This record gives sequence, C-alpha cells and structure tokens, in this order.
Amino acid sequence: MTHRFPALFMLNRFTLALLTLSSPLFADDNIEHINVEGSTAGQTLSGHKVLLSKDDIQRQSAATSDTASLLTGLAGLHINATGGLSGLPAIHGLADDRLRVKVNGMDLIASCPNHMNPPLSYLAPTEVGQIIVFAGITPVSVGGDSIGGTIEASLSAPEFLSPGSAPQWSGEFGGFYRHNNQARGTNLNVQHITDNTFISYTGSWSKADNYSASKAFKSERATGRPNHQLPLDEVGSSAFENQNHTVRVAHQFADNLLDLQLNYQNMPQQLYPNQRMDLLNNEQLNLNALWQHNVDWGTVSIRLYHEQVDHMMDFGADKRFWYGTNAAMGQRCSPISFMGDPSGTCAAGMPMYSESDNTGLSVKTQYQIASNDVLRVGADIQIYRLDDYWPPSGGGMGPGTFENINNGQRSRSAVYVEREQSMLSDWMMLYGVRYENVTMDADPVRGYATGEMAPGMQQMNATAFNNSDRHSTDHNLDVTMVARYRASAELSTEFGYAHKVRSPNLYEKYTWSYWMMAAGMNNLVGDGNGYVGNVSLSPEKAHTISVSINWQDSTTDNSLVISPYYTYINDYIDAVAANNMWVENQFNVLRYENQTARLYGVDVTGNWHLSHGKTGHWQLTASLSATHSENTETSSALYQIIPLQTNLRLSHAYQGWQSEIEWQLASKKDDVSVIRNEIQTAGYGLINVRVGHQWDAFRVDIGVENLLDQFYFNPTGGTYTGQGVTMALNGIPYGIAVPGMGRSVYAGFSVNF
Repeated sequence: MTHRFPALFMLNRFTLALLTLSSPLFADDNIEHINVEGSTAGQTLSGHKVLLSKDDIQRQSAATSDTASLLTGLAGLHINATGGLSGLPAIHGLADDRLRVKVNGMDLIASCPNHMNPPLSYLAPTEVGQIIVFAGITPVSVGGDSIGGTIEASLSAPEFLSPGSAPQWSGEFGGFYRHNNQARGTNLNVQHITDNTFISYTGSWSKADNYSASKAFKSERATGRPNHQLPLDEVGSSAFENQNHTVRVAHQFADNLLDLQLNYQNMPQQLYPNQRMDLLNNEQLNLNALWQHNVDWGTVSIRLYHEQVDHMMDFGADKRFWYGTNAAMGQRCSPISFMGDPSGTCAAGMPMYSESDNTGLSVKTQYQIASNDVLRVGADIQIYRLDDYWPPSGGGMGPGTFENINNGQRSRSAVYVEREQSMLSDWMMLYGVRYENVTMDADPVRGYATGEMAPGMQQMNATAFNNSDRHSTDHNLDVTMVARYRASAELSTEFGYAHKVRSPNLYEKYTWSYWMMAAGMNNLVGDGNGYVGNVSLSPEKAHTISVSINWQDSTTDNSLVISPYYTYINDYIDAVAANNMWVENQFNVLRYENQTARLYGVDVTGNWHLSHGKTGHWQLTASLSATHSENTETSSALYQIIPLQTNLRLSHAYQGWQSEIEWQLASKKDDVSVIRNEIQTAGYGLINVRVGHQWDAFRVDIGVENLLDQFYFNPTGGTYTGQGVTMALNGIPYGIAVPGMGRSVYAGFSVNF
C-alpha cells in the first residue's frame, strides 16, 4: 500500500505564526461546555481511576514534548523511555500493547518494528484536554485486547455559546525553550464559536537536539561516520522534530452532536538512543467522526475513524550509514553494489518502510435505569492492515526487497454489556462481560535474496514461514467485577477482580528471519537484542485481584489511597533463545514464546492540604509504587519492571502564582530479566522546581528539571545503542544503560486571545 498525503496538510511552524497574526481578538464570554462521548464508566472504581485535567497538564507542558511523560508521578505507572516524543506508559509493569491506549476515542496501533509511533505520540502535550487512566481493574466498556489497563487521552470538548449570542473568535498561542537539548517549539489554537457550531484549528511544532547526561557515561566518541564524534556525556540519537495539525468542526442540533476531526502529523525525525534504527519520517492522516444523541433514558454514540500511516526508518546522524567492503571506516562509496560483485560491495544505509491502514467503528449505548443504576451496551470493530518492507540498499541488502511482514492483517470485533448500580445504601457494584473475536493472517514473504546461499539463511527461514499455518482466530472473553463499600463518610473500600485477554500483535507473530542483522531490527523493547516472531503464539490471559482502601477527611479533604494487587498471566508472551548461540553479557537473537508470569505490588497515594490562608494554599502530594515480577517458568524477573519508586510534591498557590518542588526517588534495580541480559541500575533521587503565573490572558512557566544535576540511569530506559556500527548485532558495546537527562532549565508561555 502507498499513501499520498495532500499538500494541503504540509504546514510548518511559520504557518502557526501567520495564523496567529491574522486572527481577530475577541472575548470568550457566554461559553457553554458540552459533555461529549467519553469514559463515564468507573464511578465505582475511584481507587483505580485517575483523571488529569487541562490545568494539571498545562502546568507540565512547558517541561516536556512527550505526552506520555505527563503521567509521571502517578502511583502504579511509569514511563519506559524511548525517543523524545514516544515514551511508553507502563501500568504495574505492563506496557505498550498490553495497555489499551485510546487517542480521541480511536484505537491507534504502532506501525513500526520498533514501535516508534505509539498512540500517544500523535498528541502534543499542549493539545491534550484530559487524560483518564484505569489501572489494573478496567471496566469492560473501556477495556478489551489488553491486560494491564486503559489510558484515554483526548482534546478538550467542543464549546458552544448560549442561544442568541453573537459569534466569537478565540484562541491561544504559546511556546517553550529547554536549554539542555536546545528544545524549542510553538503551539496555536484558533476557534470560531456560535450557539450551535464549533470550528477550530490546533497546531504544534517542536524540535530538539541530542540531550546531555550529567557526566560521561561511555568510553567511545566514534559514531561510525567520518569526522563526526560525540562528547562522552552526550546521549546520541536523542534528537527529534515534529509537527501536528488538527482541523475540527462540531455542530449541535436538537439533542444531537456531530464532531468531525481531521488530524495530520509530519515527523521528519525522532532518533532513538535504545534502538539500532532511527525514525526519519512518520506521516499520519486520520479522519475521526462522532455522532452523539441524547435521549430521556441516556445516550447513544457512534464513532467512525480511518487512519493511514507512512513510516520510514534508517540510520540517523549518529549511526554509521555506509557499509560494505568499499566503504572503509564508514566512508561514502559508489556505485551501490551487492554481494557477489567482484568489484566489492557498497550499501547506502538500510531503509525500512511500514505502511498501515486502520479503520474502526465504535457503538455505545448508555441506559439510565435509575439515578444510581446505569446499563452500558456496546460494540467495537477494527480492521488493521500492515506492510513492512525493506528495499535493497547494497551489500547483503539486495538485490530484492526484504518483506518483513507482507499484507499483515489483524481484525477485531467485540461486544460488551456492563452495569453499574447502587446496592443497598452503602454498596456500589460494577460488573460486565466482553467478548472479542481477533483474526490474524499474513501473506508469504521473501528475503533480500532468494538463493540458497543468501546470507542469514533467508531462503530457508522464508520457506519455513511460508509453509506454516499463518491464519489464526482467537475468541477472547473479558470479565470485570468490582464492589465498593462505604464504611463511613470518610472511609470506603473497593474489591475487584478482572479477567483480561490480549492477542499478540503482528510483529510478535509474523516476523520470521533468524538472521542476526534482520532480527536486530525487530525489537519492541529497546534492549539491543534481535527478535523473531512465532506464528503459534496464544493470547495472554491475565487474572487480576485488587483491593483499594480510600480515606478522605470530610473537613480538610486530606486523602490516602492504598491499593495492593496481584496478577497471574497464562501464556504471557516472553522471550527465549532463538538458537543455541545465546551468550551472557552480549546481544542475542530471541524468539517470542508463551510462558507464565505473575506480578504483585502496592500503590499508595496521599494528598494533604497543609495550609489555606493569607500565605496561599500549601499542599503535599505523595505517591509510592512497589512491583515485583516473575516468569514462573524460569524464575527470572520480567523485563522493564520499575523498582520501588516514590514521588513527593510540595505545591503552593497564591494570587495567580503556582509553584512546586518535586522529589523523585527510585531504588536500585537488581532484579532483572536474565534472557534479555537486562542491565542493573543504581538508585537515585531527582529534584525538580517549577514556578508559573497566570494573568487574565497570559501565562508564564519556568522551571529546572534535575536541579542538582544528578547522574542516573533510567531503570526502564533500555540499552544504549545510540551511536556506532549498529547494523551488526554485537558491533557496538554491550552493557551501557541509557542515562537520564542532566540539569535542564526551561521556560514557556501562552497567550489567550
């Protein structure tokens, strides 16, 4: 499949400035806020559900370009660091496709053998209106094809004027700068509002260079490119550039709402310090339509969306590009020549393309049986198609195209029913069941070369894959049951059980080559190893039991939530050695395999209002998360499990001023995945300081992240592969974790008009 994006959407940062200058300035009085389709489920799940509001997000948006990082500090949740725009949230140690991550109501899918374009990467922090997180215990109405939880990120709801009001223009323009990696960016939102129509444009642009750690963390400066070296404290392949554009039209009539969104992303680059390849182009275009109808007994909503993604990877600026016998020491060579050429070989990088189409339909009905009794019935359909191919570039990469996944197909259809009701005066219940049918298939493949002497046994591997039974149909059943008992006005307890099922993704199932070079390009977790798929994988089946004890003082609003949990997973998709060449303390080729696993731990969140008087409002917020994991067949820990982590935040608000000091703590990580040769990391503590002021139409935020310039390795940041001869599986040093960013001073502003 080949997508051609219209030139209409090839906007850039200069467009943002021009639109700002040409927009009339009007006030925004008499605006009505309209509730649109979203997750109303989960009133019973107060201990397992977290909402980040627009205000919560705005205070952090100047400090980060990665929307996933907005979730940092929430109990039970951490971010697996990847590129500068595409962190992967993890809930209780379960990340990526093990979570259902929805963006503006759409189920988006990462179309990349390194998952460089996960769902949240399509929203800039300045665009987000709210984020809802369901941890562990998830209602069936918002779950499905996931075992760890659900994250829903969305734009702000459309707004309309009171009847009879004159049409109005409004908007916001902002920008930021961060000194460590010279990150800079702008954002613009323009709206035209009447009593029944809402029209808006939202755009953002951001760019950053490589960031620096607090001190040297490596022993080599060489990048594999002549005359290009990196300082020993510079984290290679951590630069990025991106722009997003959204045009939105919403119209309300009678008891109906129609909401249309056209979204476009152009990401020229996002380099990766923990992958062998870099993202050098990612274009996404999607159309998202919602119809919502309000009736006396409840609501009916239908959402239809279609997404196209064109994704390209190759070796970025900090990794060797020219290979072959005629490319001595990475020198440019010519002409391009392939293996067997008597004059030698010459290869220009290794381009990799992923093209996907994703179409979805969601139907939801909410029936209000009584004021405290709601019935939800719904259905979801998703049709996903993927081509992942690597054109010939020279040397052993040719003379044909390597088909990593050829016409990969993954289709889901689901139905669910859920009820949430009061039982007696002190009990609330939420219970539901969801059935999903997941079908997958892929067409036959070929390697770069089809001869028996093709490198890496490509022909033999391709033949074995093509002769296998590639079609599969999974019948998955989810069940959720939660009870909340209110013991007093201040104390309540939740008891929950969930059975969740996730079918494997296309990269876990249909990547087929055991060739070390090719396998090394298929890696979803950033550990430096190579991976091979397994067409025989079964769905993961998770059983989770959780209790949440909630205390909230009725006078001061001080609160404490303690939530222990236990999850047992049948057919957990882990990794095993793909051959008998596995070696400790080096990179290896691994194969996906079903095993069993368990995770257990506790989340604690506290909130204390210390003072509210002449000096303003002082508040202390704390969270603590402890997670233990085990592959019960190997007795090894699972990969990328965060050690004990704590977040303490003292905040102050006074007459438009908002300030906070934050202390992030993590213990040492010595319980690691053996099969992946995961790297142990030391414990650390970071201090962040933030100050902001809000005037009527102007806001300024300044701050310092990592105030004391503390050196640390990110416990779930993977293995450093950000420079050098990354095409060769062990052509770069093993055993270096990706360090965190050193001290970074930032400033941001926003102007409302």
